[in-house]
Amino acid sequence: MTDKKAYLTIEGQEPIELPIYSGTLGADVIDISNLGANGYFTFDPGFTSTAACESAITYIDGDKGVLLHRGYPIEQLAENSDFLEVCYLLFYGELPTAEQKSEFIETIGTHTMAHEQLSFFFRGFRRDAHPMSIMCGVVGALSAFYHDAMDITIPRHREITANRLVAKIPTLAAMSYKYSIGQPFVYPRNDLDYASNFLYMMFATPCEDYVVSPILAKAMDRIFMLHADHEQNASTSTVRLAGSSQANPFACIAAGIATLWGPAHGGANEACLEMLIEIGDESNVDEYVARAKDKNDPFRLMGFGHRVYKNYDPRATVMQKTCDEVLKELGIDDEPLFRIARKLEKVALEDPYFVEKKLYPNVDFYSGIILRAIGIPTTMFTVIFALARTIGWISHWNEMVSEPYRIGRPRQLYTGHEKRDYPKK
Repeated sequence: MTDKKAYLTIEGQEPIELPIYSGTLGADVIDISNLGANGYFTFDPGFTSTAACESAITYIDGDKGVLLHRGYPIEQLAENSDFLEVCYLLFYGELPTAEQKSEFIETIGTHTMAHEQLSFFFRGFRRDAHPMSIMCGVVGALSAFYHDAMDITIPRHREITANRLVAKIPTLAAMSYKYSIGQPFVYPRNDLDYASNFLYMMFATPCEDYVVSPILAKAMDRIFMLHADHEQNASTSTVRLAGSSQANPFACIAAGIATLWGPAHGGANEACLEMLIEIGDESNVDEYVARAKDKNDPFRLMGFGHRVYKNYDPRATVMQKTCDEVLKELGIDDEPLFRIARKLEKVALEDPYFVEKKLYPNVDFYSGIILRAIGIPTTMFTVIFALARTIGWISHWNEMVSEPYRIGRPRQLYTGHEKRDYPKK
């Protein structure tokens, strides 16, 4: 907080005093909460210049390519930590001790099973239903099964709900996939780590076991970690807005999943793979790059650049290394689609047009390639994003309801008809 103040001067009126606050990092913010009392609102479509909340969870500096979780750089977490440790960090605020981490892993393990009656929900969906549509329904339905700890005013209830969500989302995600391909559900195995357990539930069958590759499990764990939270994006803001009405947390997370499903938000890695398929062959890369440079051509390269990061996406550096490890492990570095990706990557890193505009490969470019290499269909890409982001959503929800808060109520600039009378008959 600071003693600085801003003044809004409106012709013919006394200046309106507006306090200025300073956070730990980042730009100062002008408090305009009292403008309404003076008869004015601000106009900020998309809320791109508005801080709608105060948060201590994640910080992003897009110009410098910085992403911090509770102060820790994402590169250091990716190198030294794992997803469940990052879950603990996001929710509780500090890294766990060895004992705390062990207890947390054990706690998550006790919640990995989904209620058996929940399996009947899946039968109501068509087999060709998109897995994200299924996830919206079954995650929201959790409130009908786990209402024993739903008093959001009790910290222990919020903690139990967070643990249940982190533990059960991988199970529900794998069930959504199995249902879509007509295979029986595979129960979780708590002797496996978080990422390995997810891959096991995805690819094992009752008649044939599935041995999880440590390299692939590590890659999946990193994908989870790098998507765990990203500050006040559309889906996180949706979860907070839904939570401000005191809606139950399962409904709030379902709202976040619905928002993430939008192709402008969570579908980037899926769109990236579709682009590679459209290019078809590495001999066509130069043609498509030329089209991407042409302002009159509607074609756009997906997986390059980022709305927030005006520098290199810090998560992409980690994903690039992981991508190399996965392709080497699977021996498919020479597969046509991956040759296209490699050539595109080279162009983006060397071509003056892309370098000048800072259109570097982002995390979606590499994560999409990794997921395809592992054998995960594109329809599951956004589901995996939702799986990873659940801890970020529930951490932000918990942070909000832990302190005094108000129900969200954005205002509008009305441009419709003035008052008019109903016509007489």
